[in-house]
Amino acid sequence: MFKFLSGLLDLNKREIERLSKAVEKINALESKTKKLKDKDFKEKTLEFKKRIEKGESLEDLLPEAFALVREASSRTLGLRHFDVQLMAAIALFEGKVAEQRTGEGKTLSAVCPLYLRALKGKGSHLVTVNDYLARLGAGWNGPIFDFLGLSVGIIIQENKSFIFDPTFTDNTHGDERLSHLKACERKISYQADVTYGTNNEYGFDYLRDNMVQSLDEMVQRGHYFAIVDEVDSILIDEARTPLIISAPDMEPTDKYYKFAQLVEKLNSDTDFKIDEKAKSASLTEHGITKVEKILGVSNLYEKDFESIHHIENALRARSLYLRDKDYVVKDNQVTIVDEFTGRLMTGRRWSDGLHQAVEAKENIAIQQESKTLATISFQNYFRMYQHLSGMTGTAATEAEEFRKIYKLDAVVVPTHKLMIRKDNSDAIYKTLRGKYGAIVAEIEEKHKKGQPVLVGTTSIEKNEIISEYLKRKKIPHNVLNA
Repeated sequence: MFKFLSGLLDLNKREIERLSKAVEKINALESKTKKLKDKDFKEKTLEFKKRIEKGESLEDLLPEAFALVREASSRTLGLRHFDVQLMAAIALFEGKVAEQRTGEGKTLSAVCPLYLRALKGKGSHLVTVNDYLARLGAGWNGPIFDFLGLSVGIIIQENKSFIFDPTFTDNTHGDERLSHLKACERKISYQADVTYGTNNEYGFDYLRDNMVQSLDEMVQRGHYFAIVDEVDSILIDEARTPLIISAPDMEPTDKYYKFAQLVEKLNSDTDFKIDEKAKSASLTEHGITKVEKILGVSNLYEKDFESIHHIENALRARSLYLRDKDYVVKDNQVTIVDEFTGRLMTGRRWSDGLHQAVEAKENIAIQQESKTLATISFQNYFRMYQHLSGMTGTAATEAEEFRKIYKLDAVVVPTHKLMIRKDNSDAIYKTLRGKYGAIVAEIEEKHKKGQPVLVGTTSIEKNEIISEYLKRKKIPHNVLNA
């Protein structure tokens, strides 16, 4: 691993040198671009499109196009791309993963490659992790694209879609950057030159398009170019997360309560085995014998495979899926907690009867099991794009996976200003009690100095544990759970 990282650093140094030379070509065009009148920017976009039709490559157009975008940004937003932002922009255009530190302006870097790729007329997609970022990115950068003569669409959950329209104003948001997003049909958002949306919505729209009765009902128009923000989260952490469109199954639900009660009679030491890594459960020989006696059958595995499936789900629900960690019970419903963000995933359900098994464990109303009509993983969806790139604050640590799985090289882009943040070494403790004690001791020390403290954990359960420690120390605090 050390050898790989060492080689990566050498390769990155050479890559930065190459990108620096490319940026010099863009900088050389700045004085010429500054002389353009405002009306000339849309005309330049039309000129670029004609040159592409005549056979000129996007690579040849890049210096002129990026210089034009930089000047358009300067005139509309008052923000001029730094050289390092242009380095990241070139890397994104070339289909790489660009690592930019927090605050280095990923949002602005993405505009250049989105513009250049959009000139082909096949659509450029910016992929974010939530609706707010999709709307904010489009609303913030919309004036740049509009100044250049390109349209911008937005797709978010609940089948909502918008188009950026500077002549339209909605003052209900309280954020001026969101005031020019005009509601429109989903298809229109996808027909825009540039589309901002979430990974979930792009994936679900693809699945829905595969279920339509006629081509006219499809909303997407292909998968040409995408920039994935927080690419490590979407393409690595959630790579195999399935997107599922399902329909209710009319099977009776009483059986789930029956199996939930059955597994409570089983001993975790002798009757079943749990694999925490694989999130699976299985009966031992002793457990099989006990279950056969309870159910009054001679051979559980001879014909009754459905019962085995439900028993294993009930065991998983009992031993592997924990309340206030993996899910919460709210309004008599089981709501999944996202393991990566800690947010509630309202409307999402575990498949293959697992969600029903958890509902039975909690002894609440069981909703009908669903039949899967269409499914795809994020990994398989984003592999469909002809050109794919990504942005993140931490690409180097996953560089090998990006290359192996997606054939994406990673580039660590230098910061515009010298990094002054100090990164301390990790502190490792032998026990959880020791770790929590150290956390609370540090909080207490900072609190006495009047310093505000933000503590982040990976689960609701850990939030509550730390909260209990703080209560014992009489340290005032607020707890923000999903």
